Amino acid sequence: MRAANLALKFLLELCAFVALGYAGARLFDGAGAVVAAVLLPAAAIAVWALWCAPRSARRLPTPARIPVELGVFALAAVLLGVTGALVPAIVLAAVMAVNAVLLSTLRQWEA
Repeated sequence: MRAANLALKFLLELCAFVALGYAGARLFDGAGAVVAAVLLPAAAIAVWALWCAPRSARRLPTPARIPVELGVFALAAVLLGVTGALVPAIVLAAVMAVNAVLLSTLRQWEA
């Protein structure tokens, strides 16, 4: 169960980055869509790599890192909803919420 939950968290990270790219492409037209489709996930990946990744030299302490991680996930779900992908947004948000509860219950935020 513990390994599966951590694998789910990793999969959700990837889904969040993909969702941000999709939302960026849908929020704008023409060249703006391409730029947003690249920059939104790139910014999220940079934030994650700097402050959330387990091997980061600058990894935030757990109490500060949890809101950053949940914020990236929430932003992805909200932007999916804004672009009209309501069902994927709701599913993503629900799975992320379950994963966060399990991370807390299983004391896996440090992993």
